[in-house]
Amino acid sequence: MHAPVSWLRELADVPADATGADIAAALVKVGLEEEGLSGGDISGPIVVGRVLTVEPEPQKNGKTVNWCTVDVGDHGQRVTEGKAQEIVCGAHNFSAGDLVVCVLPGGVLPGGFEISARKTYGHVSNGMICSARELGLGDDHDGIILLTELLGADAAASLQPGDDAIALLGLADEVVEVNVTPDRGYCFSLRGIAREYALSTGAAYRDPADLRVAEGDGTGYPVHLTDDAPVEGVVGCDRYVARVVRGVDVGAATPQWMRKRLTQVGMRPISLAVDVTNYVMMLLGQPLHAFDLQTLSGAVGTRRARVGEKLTTLDDVARALDPEDLLIVDGSDTPLAIAGVMGGEASEVTSATTDVLIEAAHFDPISIARSSRRHRLVTEASKRFERGVDPAVAAAAAQLAVDLLVEHGGGTADPGATDVGEPRTPAAIAFDTALPTRYVGLDYPREEVLSTLRAIGCVVQDDAGDAGDAGDDVVTVQPPSWRPDLADGPDLVEEVARVRGYDQIPSVLPQPKDGHGLTHGQRVRRVIATTLAHQGLVEVLTYPFVARDLFDRLGYAPDDSRRRAEALVNPLSEEAPLMRTSVLDTLQDALRRNVARGHRDVAVYEVGLVTVGREDAAVAPVPGIEVRPDDATLDRIREAVPAQPRHVAMAAAGDASVAGPWGPARPYDASDAVAWVLTLGTALGLDLEVQAADRSPWHPGRCASISLPDGTVVGHAGELHPKVTAALDLPARSVAAEVDVDVLIAATGTPRQADELSTYPAAHTDVALVVDEQVPAGRVEAALRAGAGEGLESVHLFDVYRGEQVGDGRKSLAYRLTFRAPDRTLTTDEVSALRDAAVAAAAEQTGAVQR
Repeated sequence: MHAPVSWLRELADVPADATGADIAAALVKVGLEEEGLSGGDISGPIVVGRVLTVEPEPQKNGKTVNWCTVDVGDHGQRVTEGKAQEIVCGAHNFSAGDLVVCVLPGGVLPGGFEISARKTYGHVSNGMICSARELGLGDDHDGIILLTELLGADAAASLQPGDDAIALLGLADEVVEVNVTPDRGYCFSLRGIAREYALSTGAAYRDPADLRVAEGDGTGYPVHLTDDAPVEGVVGCDRYVARVVRGVDVGAATPQWMRKRLTQVGMRPISLAVDVTNYVMMLLGQPLHAFDLQTLSGAVGTRRARVGEKLTTLDDVARALDPEDLLIVDGSDTPLAIAGVMGGEASEVTSATTDVLIEAAHFDPISIARSSRRHRLVTEASKRFERGVDPAVAAAAAQLAVDLLVEHGGGTADPGATDVGEPRTPAAIAFDTALPTRYVGLDYPREEVLSTLRAIGCVVQDDAGDAGDAGDDVVTVQPPSWRPDLADGPDLVEEVARVRGYDQIPSVLPQPKDGHGLTHGQRVRRVIATTLAHQGLVEVLTYPFVARDLFDRLGYAPDDSRRRAEALVNPLSEEAPLMRTSVLDTLQDALRRNVARGHRDVAVYEVGLVTVGREDAAVAPVPGIEVRPDDATLDRIREAVPAQPRHVAMAAAGDASVAGPWGPARPYDASDAVAWVLTLGTALGLDLEVQAADRSPWHPGRCASISLPDGTVVGHAGELHPKVTAALDLPARSVAAEVDVDVLIAATGTPRQADELSTYPAAHTDVALVVDEQVPAGRVEAALRAGAGEGLESVHLFDVYRGEQVGDGRKSLAYRLTFRAPDRTLTTDEVSALRDAAVAAAAEQTGAVQR
């Protein structure tokens, strides 16, 4: 919103020496945002000139310039020793005798453009004849300013060559640009900006809406308001003021002062009727619309659009209307305009118009905002209506527009006025005057709070104070009609704080209290992330949304519980409407993207939630936001949320170690994935067991199930199935693992006592055991540990043999057993006895035979 300083001075007592920067600072103090300052950077000599001669001179480049002499009064004495000013001009919309605006050498135009005498087109040009754009008066650059057209013949008749054009055109006026936030719609007007300035500085304020208006007496133009489909239960139009002015000369010139005001606020003057409605809107914040009365059918009104209806708007676009659009219609039910957004072409004011109907209405902000976005049509009217327009100002705005049309267009206003509808009154707020102190942390005395609320326009009912008892801190506050954003106590707290000044609120860092540290679950998750990072994996984050066909590509069986996924009502993408049931569902895509972008050797991991699908999902209630839901409703909401355990998944492709002088590269294989999981167990103090498994999406012969000693499955690891890698566009022999983090957290709840380190030497012995092919190595290892007892420090499988020496369907597993006692050096006999006990246990439990 642009606010010319000279216009603000008409509405508030701005000190004579106050600059645009001072005014901007005062507005910022009460919470508005300064966008910039313009104007005030022009300096003279910029004067009125009368063209004496015009000599067209064609140039070699095909362009014709005019070699002119211009009478600039006494300024010519100083510049060209009394001769008429000689100026080269490229415009062609003027002739000898015209009054123009000249900037002479030494003058400075907007943007710091200094004018000097210079040679051009074979002549020395002593200045420049100016266009509107060059003076910052608008965007017109098609020709120079003709003062007779700009000011009118009567005003121009009194001008003399050499008169100061800066004062004449108000070129030195500064304009403050303010960014209006959505909750401050009333500041989309000079009325609102001036009120905020007065609030900030304590200056006197004059309300431009304080004028005598014609009362709606039922004799005005007929208006009917209907709305069969209110948006969210709120009628689209709750007040409509209609005034008629007859015999208007729409071709009459808009007065220069109004054209100047419109130009300063960034609007282009068009015609008297349009300029008057725009001027009133900028002054009061009330959008108006002017209809050609002769195009109407005896009445106007509102209704919602019907399916299939169209309307050609003023921008010459035929728009298909939506049943939610609120329309202005005439007596024959013909659409005239999209209410609050843009008028229709059929009823616009033209050069043939003589009778005008002025509309000043109050529309529902939500309805206007939706229509504006639906038609991608943002107008000055829609910007104001969707932020909230003062419903009480409609009659004053219509009256001011009528007065201006009568004064400058020669029309006659109908004595009757129409004012129908009942706008909603803002609800009164029970407000605790101690609330600002509690919320902000500064001391706001009760009297300051009450005076601030009254200063912003609220009506405060202080029964306790009126009775002489200020002990009751609760008062009743009625917000003003132009502040629909004030709905509760915190809104009023913000007003109290901003009026004193946000700069008065100190920045104080909160002092942390002694905490309890990380929870057990948090510590476990950190250990997992740190351990995997130390193993060379890179953490990634993926969206937990998957496509419906992903489970087929992962090779899940038809009855696999992981196929039962929760569907989203409003997915970010229709291609991924389901919640993942495994972190690997989405991690594989991160692996694929990295490989596709040139990272051939990749190892990534992710810790995240998965969603367990349900066959009979409960429907969660959707409570309102007015009050806190009761405990029963909250319990139903929690029950409707599916279980979301936390998992960690790992995936890798390419080489685990690169080739070099030390030897060839080693690709990732299933043992790497298993080792990552076992390393997690070691870091968490868990003895995890490994056995062969068959589970999608892993290769059936290269998949391991990892479990706790009690048999609880922790997760799976191995090489992905060739069909899966092909379906997911992953490199062949990619590996992956996934572990249930919640199971690990539960298994590590009890602190583990660290084993005492022995300083005595270890004794090593090797055994080779022949077992059936289907016997897992992990089962044999567990039997060896159980048989050897506490004397066995470690077991390491270092060789697997299959061949003629052991027979078909058999394999030889070679283990290195390490024994150590905590209090002595073991003898050879003791080591042999422990080894024999371990082998005997393996033979009993797995059928192993020592080679």
